[in-house]
Amino acid sequence: MRKALLLILSAVLVSGCNWVYRQPVYQGNLLEQKYVEQLKEGMSRQQVETLLGTPPVSDPFHQERWDYVATERYKRNPTEVKNLTVWFENDQVSKWEGEYFPDHNEALLRQAQKFGNLPKDKDKDKKGR
Repeated sequence: MRKALLLILSAVLVSGCNWVYRQPVYQGNLLEQKYVEQLKEGMSRQQVETLLGTPPVSDPFHQERWDYVATERYKRNPTEVKNLTVWFENDQVSKWEGEYFPDHNEALLRQAQKFGNLPKDKDKDKKGR
């Protein structure tokens, strides 16, 4: 009887792990829409780097293109991968295509506040800390 009770109790405890909050995991270049919309043909590499940052991996065989790769994993869903590619000709942007994750900051903040794991913003320290 004790063994059955112990087995049931452990099964309930292990199954409860699915109820725990799982934080979304983002990796790679998370690009902001306002910066991607500023891309224009003819921009220099330095201007693109200022807007979007450097790509995570430089491909020595394709130096005329930069790939901005980002992944998102939310709860137990499969990992979603998005790639924005910028092509250069003579060190100037010739075209770009692909996808990027939209800005999720507000939605993530609302969701995280439900669980109470983020302190509310208070007036920042006047010393700039």
